[in-house]
Amino acid sequence: MPSLNVTFTEEEMEGVRAAAAAEGKSLKQYMHDLGVREMQRKRFVAGAASWADRLRAEFDEAFPDEIPPSRRGRGATAA
Repeated sequence: MPSLNVTFTEEEMEGVRAAAAAEGKSLKQYMHDLGVREMQRKRFVAGAASWADRLRAEFDEAFPDEIPPSRRGRGATAA
């Protein structure tokens, strides 16, 4: 099974040990779970953004008076 060696400063290692202990996990399990969680988070965000993009036209049609924050001019607010 693949493995990875990761180098930390003493301060970083102290923080990682504390975080692992706070979750009741070994360092190995904590670092494994951290990487997997980040991968899952990125997939979730990408999926949510894709879902929003697919529904944006339908939302804009249903709520034509709503102005997305990114398209508001200075001082403009949503209806």
